[in-house]
Parts: sequence; C-alpha cells; structure tokens
Amino acid sequence: MTDWNLAKNAVAFYSPKFAPDQSTYLNSENPIQKSSVLQQLQTLGFKNSGRIYHNLSVPQLVEAALAKGEGCLASNGALVVETGKYTGRSPHDKFIVDEPHSHDEIDWNHLNVPISEENFHRLYQRVLAYTQGRDLFVFDGFVGADPKYRFGVRVINELASHNLFAHQLFIRPAGSELAEHQADFTVISIPGFQGDPEEEGIHSEAFIVLHLSKRLVLIGGSRYAGEIKKSVFSLMNYFMTKRNVLPMHGAANIDKNGHTALFFGLSGTGKTTLSADPEHRLIGDDEHGWSEEGLFNFEGGCYAKTIRLSSEHEPQIFAALRFGALLENVVLDPLTRIPDYADGSLTENTRAAYPLSYIPNCSVSGIGSHPKTIIFLTADAFGVLPPIAKLTREQAMYHFLSGYTSKLAGTERGISAPQVTFSACFGQCFFPLSPTVYDEMLGDRLKQHPETEVYLINTGWSGGPYGVGERIAIKHTRAMVSAALHGELKQVPHTPHPIFRILVPKGVPGVPPEILDPQNTWHDPEAYRQQAQELARQFIENFQQFSSLRPEIVAAGPVIP
Repeated sequence: MTDWNLAKNAVAFYSPKFAPDQSTYLNSENPIQKSSVLQQLQTLGFKNSGRIYHNLSVPQLVEAALAKGEGCLASNGALVVETGKYTGRSPHDKFIVDEPHSHDEIDWNHLNVPISEENFHRLYQRVLAYTQGRDLFVFDGFVGADPKYRFGVRVINELASHNLFAHQLFIRPAGSELAEHQADFTVISIPGFQGDPEEEGIHSEAFIVLHLSKRLVLIGGSRYAGEIKKSVFSLMNYFMTKRNVLPMHGAANIDKNGHTALFFGLSGTGKTTLSADPEHRLIGDDEHGWSEEGLFNFEGGCYAKTIRLSSEHEPQIFAALRFGALLENVVLDPLTRIPDYADGSLTENTRAAYPLSYIPNCSVSGIGSHPKTIIFLTADAFGVLPPIAKLTREQAMYHFLSGYTSKLAGTERGISAPQVTFSACFGQCFFPLSPTVYDEMLGDRLKQHPETEVYLINTGWSGGPYGVGERIAIKHTRAMVSAALHGELKQVPHTPHPIFRILVPKGVPGVPPEILDPQNTWHDPEAYRQQAQELARQFIENFQQFSSLRPEIVAAGPVIP
C-alpha cells in the first residue's frame, strides 16, 4: 500500500494546483469560502491540524482512503473497509448532554442517557487535542430534501472512508449552494480517539454524544460509519417536531400515478429491499419527514444490509454496489476481490453505502405526496403474526408505539441470536422525545388523511419459530406489498386475528392462501396458540408504559382469551 505521507506530498495526487506546502486543500477556487471554512473550524476549537480536505470528489476520497490503508477495492469497484470490533451501532454508548435548554424535553431512559456538560467539555477538549497534527476531511452538505425544512450539515472526519460515507449518504450541494453553505449541524467523528470511562463518565472507549443546543455530535472509538448518519437522524427527530414535521424511521417510494408509500421497520425487516422496487421510484430507504405538504427524504443516499445479497432478489441494490459505494465488513476473495455476500464471518451486519442516484429509478427530488399506503414491517422470529394484516387507525397507533420485531443478529453489538424487542416508533433509540409525541403526530396525520391505509407485514417466520419454521419467501412478501400498494385488498374480506385482532385478508393475489392464517402453517395448533399468547402477553406488558394514553389506543392491542 502506498505510504500516505509520500502520497500527500505528491503535487499531482489530488490536483495539479495542490502544492505540498499548503496547509489546506479546499475543493473550491473561492478564497472567501476557504477563509470561511478555516475560520469556522477554528471557532470549533480546531488548531494546529494537518491538512484539511474540504468536499473532495468521490475519486479523491477513494484515492485518499487507499493511500492511508483504510481499505481496498473490490472487483466491482467499491471501496471495502473493516470496522474492527464495532460492526454495528453501539446504542449503550450514546449520550445526550444534560443541559438547561433541552433537559425538560428529553425522554430520559436507558437509551437517552445523560452526560454532564463538564464531562462533554472534557471529552471535547481531548478530541481536539488528538486532532492536532492530523489531516481532517470535511464534508458540507444538507439533510432534508425539501428546501423549506432543510438543514446544513458539516461532517468532520479523521478517515477519508468516513468522509466518503458522509458524501454519499447526505445531500450533496451544488456549486452555488456550497459557496453559501451554513452548518446548522456539525458532526465530528474521530474513531482513532478512545474515550476514558473513568475520566469522562462514559461506558467504554466508544462514545456518540449529542449536544442539542450546540447542534453538535461528537463520535469516537468506533469505526462503524452508521453512527454518523444515525446521530444526524437523532438531531432531526428533535428539531423537526418543532416545525410540525413528523420524523420517521422508514423508507418511501412513489408509483407512476404519483402515489407514495411508507415502509416502517427496524434494521433487518426489509425496508431497503422492499422499497427498492423496479416498478416504483425510490424516494429514500431509511429516514423521512411528513410535513403538511407531504413526504420528503432526509438523506441523499442508502445504507443497505448486504448479507446474502443477490442479483436475483435485490437487483437494484446489487447493481448499485460499484465504484463510489462503500462496503463495510464484506469479505472478499483474496485474489479476485469478488465480494462474498453470503460470508458473515466478520458480522451478519455487512453494509453498503451508496448515493440514491445509483438506483436507476430513484426520485431525483426526494419529495412525495401524502402517503396512500403505510406498511409496518416486522421480522417475527416466533412465527406468530400473519404475513399481512390491515390496521385501523387506533391499531396503527398501538403498533407504531409497540414497534415490535425480532432483533436480528449483528445489527447491534452483543446480539448473536434473534430476540424479542419493542422499539417505539420502529427506532426508539433515535428519538430524543417521548414516543407518544411522535405517535400523536402520526395519529393526527392519519386523521387528516383517512384514505391512507395501514398494513402490518411480517417478513419473519412461518410454520413455527426460528429454527423450526421457515422464513416467509420474499416473492410472497413482494406480492403482498404489491397488493397493498395497488389497492387490491380493498374489496377482499378480512377476518380479525383471534388474539391480535388485526384484520387478516382472506386472499392475496400471488400468495398461497394457506400461509395467510399462521396457525394453519403449524403442525400443532395448540403450540401455535400458546406461542401467540406468550407474544401477546409481552405486547401487553410492554404497552403498560403507555397506559395513560387514550383508552381506544390502549384497547387496540391483543387480548389473551
């Protein structure tokens, strides 16, 4: 691998105009802009840094990452990196600064953990000291496709590969926008710096700290790039509510008639796979806002799981993995560099980051109308929930607050087998406010748009629990999604599930009718009933935290005969 110090002293490495005695290289000929960026970094406390590389192009960032030994190229042209022991998000290392401006608003719990301003300041100063003499990569862009609700975001990275991630995941500015860019949010990600739990009051060497009044995120100790995007998502989940926008952990697409669909679900439930449909234009795969005008994407890229990815089942995602994409923890053949997407030896949570433009029929604007269909996705590892069911407005609010799925292996550290999880709003760890705030906003939107239909789709197991039954075939799941999106279930009779009371259709085009009633797929009906009652009991127990909600929402949950 080329030595980084030699590479950066080569005048032609980035540009013929890049002289080795420059203290900064900014991707702009505007001296006012250069001065402004440097001044803003100094205001943040950065001093005596190495070179500062601002808004480099994709080839430049790939070259820098290769020269620094951060990764290698796959046969498809993607940059491949390994993230070390942090192969997924580390939610127990995330903190929110406990400061007067936001203290009374935050839903303090085991996921929204406070850190004192004193400890934050101590940690921040140590990070700044660590960066002295080190090169930094800066990306300026946007979060929020609708200009009315857009925020400027600045991401400062130690790693070129992380800056490539930011470049591909956030909204890239046009030349004129870059010249006038203002950083409303700032993310500082320095994975080489390791925190000290005894000194800074954190839990490990890794930390993700949000300071809401400063609109600042500080990340260290982890090379998992997903922490960058999810921390900005957490900021949006706080600030969007103040502008009457419902922030959502979900994907969205739009059909040829202009009808939009929302897909909610935790990691591994199929948001990215099911929303990337050749017959629909993809608005976005993970983070959206629902305003009074309609839907809009927060991001400019996708962050897809790649474990067992295939060109047959996910052709659009498979084709998007090319030069400019970033692959995390994907194993390569040592000679051919061909990715082995079936190899989960590093982690089941292998990932790919790429811009939306790599999806051929993406929505260029990132904006859609009010959703015609909403789909809640769950991967039920116990084989209990039906593969598809329609929800009333109250049931939608109940299941939105429940956010049930079986957490899959590798998505977070320490998860080695599927386990029951309830994550309010299908992503509670990303939401600083009480889940009921977002649930009431969803209920208001559904009341304002009564034509919107809500479905619960189980992408998990049928015929028995994990290890006994089989995962529902993706072709059948796609057929159910298609039927819901195209209104093919409106005239189909529905039967309430005897325990969960959600409305199960009698038939779905292209789906074997015998799998629609999950009890029929089990060899022992009594075993199914006991398993269903156990899951219902966990639903009811979890929902006790929301017992003060309106009675009709509490009553929309399951009952145990």
